[in-house]
Amino acid sequence: MTVREAVLGHPDGPGDDEAAGGGRAAGDLPLLLCYRPCSTCARARAWLEAAGIAYRERDIKADNPGRQEIEDWQGASGLPLRRFFNTSGRAYRSLDLARRLPGMSREEALDLLSSDGMLLKRPILVTGSQVLVGFRPDQWADRFGRQADREKQGGDMNGNSNKS
Repeated sequence: MTVREAVLGHPDGPGDDEAAGGGRAAGDLPLLLCYRPCSTCARARAWLEAAGIAYRERDIKADNPGRQEIEDWQGASGLPLRRFFNTSGRAYRSLDLARRLPGMSREEALDLLSSDGMLLKRPILVTGSQVLVGFRPDQWADRFGRQADREKQGGDMNGNSNKS
């Protein structure tokens, strides 16, 4: 799937090497990890699109994140590892993780999360050094929306002007 397809839902325009709008390389775009049928993920996509933020999309079930990715994201998020578990999901319930998780080591929890994308809370938004887990519009506006506003005005993340 091209970035254009992920952002706009159709293949017209630039491919994976160029972002839709702004000419940024696809690897520089925020990464949205989600599951297509998930209504919360749909709300997150709609929020990004309404804010005019181009992004790459990755299906959390079809392209399950690896252990190192999850470990890196957890460190960048500042959240405890247990917050990465989709406690509302069938996989979580079928594995009786509400009971088992408190007794698991960090290594066991990472191995489990990396074994099945459906165990991960979604969506996950990875942008630069920020990682947002779950979709809370107020949090995304605070931590991501202000950055987007500065970029739209020609500034960087620190508010410095990019205009010559």
